[in-house]
Amino acid sequence: MMASVLCFTLAGSWLASRMPSQAMGSFSTFMTLLLGVRFIVKPVMVTKESMNQASPRKRAAQSLLCGALIGLICGFVGAGGGMMMLLILTSVLGYELKTSVGTSVFIMTFTAFTGAASHFAIGGAPDFLVLALCVLFTLLWAQLAARFANKASPVVLNRATGVVLLVLGAVILAFEYL
Repeated sequence: MMASVLCFTLAGSWLASRMPSQAMGSFSTFMTLLLGVRFIVKPVMVTKESMNQASPRKRAAQSLLCGALIGLICGFVGAGGGMMMLLILTSVLGYELKTSVGTSVFIMTFTAFTGAASHFAIGGAPDFLVLALCVLFTLLWAQLAARFANKASPVVLNRATGVVLLVLGAVILAFEYL
């Protein structure tokens, strides 16, 4: 999955350089809101046992196809694709939520780096103060969220994930239109 994501991230970055930036931001916001609603309305209640019931060949084919789609979107939007990866891992591939979160964060590290590097090459350097603050706060809150996730039940974890994504989407919308 990771190879197809990374290859198509480059293609998405190239496509994004040809599109208006408003289209890219709106897509990302819409996906955040949609995923938040999905986790609140229909929690993922898959177990590791049921996750392993699909044939390895079918999972490999689904992983390649979904990875290509996610990579294209990640490169296009300039994001790591964690939310889209989370949606695919839980809805299409049948992963349990904790496994999906860990897998999506791991893959997102590489897709975000690939997408960011290609966007920087095409469009210039970021604001390094903002970049440093984002890294610092991400590291801090990731530690706190991991502690919460390891103690929470699947239903609470699904709802918390949904609420966080809905709030994030709403804040992004507020900044876009204010």
